[in-house]
Amino acid sequence: MNERARLTIILVFLGAGWGMTQPLTKITVGAGYLPFGLIFWQLAIGAVLTSTLLLIQRKPLPLSAKTFGFFAMIALIGTLIPNTASYRAAFFLPAGVMSIVIATIPMLAFPIALALGTDWFTWRRMAGLSLGLLGVSLIAFPEASLPDRAMVAILPLALIAPLCYAIEGNVVAKWGTGGLDPVQLLCGASCLGTAIALPLALSTGQFIDPRPPYILADLAFLLSSLIHVSVYITYVWLVGRAGAVFAGQVSYLVTGFGVIWAMLLLGERYSGWVWAALVLMLCGIALVRPRHVDAEIET
Repeated sequence: MNERARLTIILVFLGAGWGMTQPLTKITVGAGYLPFGLIFWQLAIGAVLTSTLLLIQRKPLPLSAKTFGFFAMIALIGTLIPNTASYRAAFFLPAGVMSIVIATIPMLAFPIALALGTDWFTWRRMAGLSLGLLGVSLIAFPEASLPDRAMVAILPLALIAPLCYAIEGNVVAKWGTGGLDPVQLLCGASCLGTAIALPLALSTGQFIDPRPPYILADLAFLLSSLIHVSVYITYVWLVGRAGAVFAGQVSYLVTGFGVIWAMLLLGERYSGWVWAALVLMLCGIALVRPRHVDAEIET
C-alpha cells in the first residue's frame, strides 16, 4: 500500500470517529449539561487515559517553559475555546448542521498555511477546497437547510471551533510539538486544561456530579470523550506527517459521517441538497495531496 492510500485510510477512520461525536454531543447537551462542566470531565478523562498510556510506554512527561507553552496552546485553542462555543451551539443546532460547519476547517486553514509558508498554492488544491466550500454552501444557503431560519444567528458561534482547529493545525505544522509525541502533548494539555476548567466549572455552577444514577447523556458523553482522545492523538500525528491542509480534510469526512450518524442515532433527515454536498466534499478530498508525499503517491 502506498503512502497516499495509507494516509487516506487513516483520514477516513478519523472522520468516522469525530463524526460520531456530533450526535453524541447533541444527546449530552440535550440533558441540560453546560460547557465548563463537560469540558472539565472531557479533559479529566483525557488526562487519565493519556497518563496511563505514558506509564505503559514508560515515557516521561517533559516539563519545561517550552513544553508548557505547547500544552497551553493545545489546551486553549484545541479544547477550552472551541468546545465552549461548540457545546453552546450544539444545544440550538441540529447535529448534522454542526457536522457541516466543521467542514470549514480546510477553507480557514489554507490561507493561514499560505501566510505561514507551511504549504503552497496549486490550482489542484484550490479546486479541491473550492468543491468542499461549494458543498457546504449547498447546505447552508437553501431555505430548506435549517429547521428554523433563526438558527442562522447561531452559525457564527459554531464557526469559532473550526477557526480554532485551523489555527491549531497550522501552528503544529509550522513549529511542531516541541519534541513531544502526540500522547505526551495531549497528556500535558489535558492536565493543564483540567486545572483551568475545574475552577471555571465550580465558580459558574456548571460542575457535573459524577455519582450515579447515570442516564443516556452520561454514557454518550463518556463514549464521545474516549473517541475524542483516540482521534485527537492520531490527528496531531497526521498534521506532522501530511500537513495541516491535508489533515484538515478530515472535516469533510466528519461532515459526511456526522450526517449519517445523526440519521442513525437521532433520526435526523436531510434533503437532496445534503447528499449532493457530501459528494462534492469527497471529490474535494481526492484533489488534495498530502504534503511531503507528492513523489510517493505518483508511483
